[in-house]
Amino acid sequence: MNRPFGLAWLSLAWVLSINPAQAAEQQERWSLETLTKDGRVTMAQGGLMQGSGGVLVRYWSKEGKEAELSANQIQLNQTTGDIRAEGSVFLRGEGHAWQSERLDYNFKTKVIRAAEFKTGNAPFYVGGFGLEAARTNNLYTATNAFFTSDDFAAPGYRVRARKLTIIPGESLVAEDATILIGDVPVLYWPKLKRNFKSHEDFWVVNPGFRGLYGPYVLGTYHRAFTTNFITDFHLDYRQRRGLGLGPDVNYDAGKWGTGELKFYYLNDDAPQLNSAGRVIDGDRHRLSFSHRVEIRTNLTAKAVIRAQSDPFVTRDFLEGEYQRNIQPNSFVEVNQLWSNWSLNILAQPRLNDFFELVERLPDVKLTGLRQQVGVTPLYYESESTAGYYRREFADNVLPSFAAFRGDTYHQVVLPWNFFGWLNVTPRIGGRFTHYGETDGFGATTTEANRGVFNTGVEATFKIHRTEPNREIPWLQVKGLRHIMEPGINYAFVPSPNRLPPTLPQFDYEVPTLRLLPLEFPDYNAIDAVDSQNVLRLSLRNLVQTKRNDRVDTLLNWALYTDWRLKPRAGQGTYADVFSDLDFKPRDWLTLSSEIRYDLNSGHVRLADHRTVITPEDHWSVALGHRYIRNDPLFLGGPGNNLFNSSFYYRFNENYAIRTQHFFEGRDGRIEQQFYTLYRDMRSWVVALTFRVRDLRNGSQDYTVGVTFSLKAFPRYKLNQDRDIPALLLGG
Repeated sequence: MNRPFGLAWLSLAWVLSINPAQAAEQQERWSLETLTKDGRVTMAQGGLMQGSGGVLVRYWSKEGKEAELSANQIQLNQTTGDIRAEGSVFLRGEGHAWQSERLDYNFKTKVIRAAEFKTGNAPFYVGGFGLEAARTNNLYTATNAFFTSDDFAAPGYRVRARKLTIIPGESLVAEDATILIGDVPVLYWPKLKRNFKSHEDFWVVNPGFRGLYGPYVLGTYHRAFTTNFITDFHLDYRQRRGLGLGPDVNYDAGKWGTGELKFYYLNDDAPQLNSAGRVIDGDRHRLSFSHRVEIRTNLTAKAVIRAQSDPFVTRDFLEGEYQRNIQPNSFVEVNQLWSNWSLNILAQPRLNDFFELVERLPDVKLTGLRQQVGVTPLYYESESTAGYYRREFADNVLPSFAAFRGDTYHQVVLPWNFFGWLNVTPRIGGRFTHYGETDGFGATTTEANRGVFNTGVEATFKIHRTEPNREIPWLQVKGLRHIMEPGINYAFVPSPNRLPPTLPQFDYEVPTLRLLPLEFPDYNAIDAVDSQNVLRLSLRNLVQTKRNDRVDTLLNWALYTDWRLKPRAGQGTYADVFSDLDFKPRDWLTLSSEIRYDLNSGHVRLADHRTVITPEDHWSVALGHRYIRNDPLFLGGPGNNLFNSSFYYRFNENYAIRTQHFFEGRDGRIEQQFYTLYRDMRSWVVALTFRVRDLRNGSQDYTVGVTFSLKAFPRYKLNQDRDIPALLLGG
C-alpha cells in the first residue's frame, strides 16, 4: 500500500541527519551535496547555485536552527535564502515536513509557495493546491487545502477547507470546511479545529441488539473545551429498557487538583429482580465523583463519592465499570508523608445501604516507617490507629454495631548478616488495643482492653550458579543462571488476654485464596489477632537465560507453607502448600500455574493454570483452567471448575478475528462466548461482536454490537478490548 506522508517523513529523518554540535559552531552555513552518481552542482557569481540529478541542501541559521531540502533540480540564492526546487521535493525544518513536485522556499523568512503540496504531522496529514504558506508567529497558513488522518495517497475521507492555519506539532484550524468521504461531501463546518495531540470534538455511536435490551444505540458526544476540561455526554436508547443519559466530566484545576464527575440516569421500563427477589425501582442512576489535590509537597487529599440506586445498575448498563469494581465505596482521605512517618485520616461513610461496609468516622492512622534507632543496629517501626467504627450489613439483614477503637503497635527489628550470605532478622513487638462499649442493636461487648506480644525471626540466604556456555536448543537456552532462595520465618504470639469472639469485629479475617501475612503490621486484621506459634517455610527458584541479546526468565517458582507448632482450634498442623510457577520454555510460549494443596485432607483446593502461545504477531492462543474446590468451610461458595480459551488471528491487513469461551465444568454450561470480527478501514477499525451468555435461569442472553475506533486516537488502551470484551458492546 502507498503511504506517501509517513514514508516521506521517515526518509527525511534518515537521509538528512546531521551533527547538532557541528551546526552550533557556525553563525550561518550552507551545505550542498549530490544524492546520486549523476548529480551535479554548479556555482555562479552572487551566491547563485544550481543543481540537478538529485541534490541535498542544508542550511543552519544564526540561531543554530536547521532546514533541509532535497529535490531533483534546484536553483539557490545563498544571499537571499530563496530556492526553487523541482521533482520529488522534500523539505524539513523545525519539526515540520513538506512534499511537493515544485516548491519555492526561503530558508530565512520561511515563506513557502507550491502549486501542489503534502505535509505530515501524525496523526493528521495535510495536502492541497495553490499553497501560499507564510510562517508568522509560529503559524503556517494555506489555501484550498485538505487534511485527513488516512495516511494514503487517495485517502478514504478528508476535510477540504478554503483556508488552513497550522501550528506545527500543536493544532490546525480549517475555515469553510467540508467533510468528504471519497469525493462525496457529507457535512459542512464554518470553522473546524483539530488538535494533533487529542481528539477534541466527535461522536461515538454503538448500535447493537441484546436479548435484555432489544435493539439499542449507545451514543457519546465527546467535547474537549480545553485541555483541562473534557466532557463525554452519553445518550443511549434501549428499546425494551428506555432512554439513558448523563455526562462524564474530567477536569484539571491546576493547583486546586484534578478530578472527574460521572452521572448516569435511566427510567427502566423493564427492571429485573434484586437479590431479595423484589422488583428493582425503575428510576435507576449511578453517581461517581472523585477529586485529588496535592496541597503541598507530600500532603495530598482525595475525595470519592459513589452512589447508586441499586446494586445492579452498573451490571445491567455499564458492564465495564461493574467488572472493575462491583462494590464501590465513598471516602475522604488526607495523607501527609514525612521521611520516616506518615499520617493518614480516612472518613468512610456508607452511602449505599445494599452493600456491607465498615464505616470509619473517622479513622486516623500514624505509621512509623522502618527507621534506624540512632547509631544502633536496631530498626523501629510502628502503626497506631484511632477511630469510631460502625459495621453495617447489606440491606440491614443483621443489626449493626459501632464502637470506638484505639490501637497502637510497635516493633523493633535487628537485621544481621553472617558470613556474607546469611540474612537473619529477629524482631520483637507489642500491641495495645482499647475498645469502647459497643452501640447498636448488634452490640454484644462492653469496654475492653487487649494486649498482644509478638516475637520472631526470619532467616534467608541465596545460592546461585552460572553456566555461561550452557546451551539447550529446544528451550532456546544460551547460558544459564540459577538463583535459589530458601527462607524460614518464625512467628510467636502468645494468647492475648481477650480472644477475637469477645471483641467487636471491624477489621476481621476475610476468606482468601492466598496465604495471609504472618508478621505485624502486614497482618492487618486487628480485631482477629490470636495466638500463633508458626514456622513459614519457603523456597524460591529463579532460572534466567539469554534470548535475543537480552536476559529472559526461563523459570520462576515459589513454594511455601506454614508449619503450625501449636495449632489453634480448627487448625491443622500444616497450612495449605502453595505453588506459584511461571515457565517460559520458548520466547513465544508461557506457562503459568497456581496451586493450593491441603496437606491435612489430601485435596487440591485451588488449581489455576494458563498457557499463552504467541509464535507470530498475527495469531495467538490462550488456554486456562481455574478450579476451586467445593468446600463450604473454605470460601463458603459452590466452587468453580472453569475452562477458558482465547484465540486471535489476523488474516491480512484488513481482517482479524478474536474468540473467547468460558465453560463451567461443574454443571456443563458454556457461561459466556465472545466472537469479534475486526475490519481495518485504514483510518478506522470497526469491530462486530457477538456474545452469548447463560443467565442460569433457563434463558440465554444474546448480544450483537458494533464499535468504531479512530486509529489516530484509539478508543481503547492496548489489549483493553481483549481483557474487558464487554467494552466492544458499548458497556
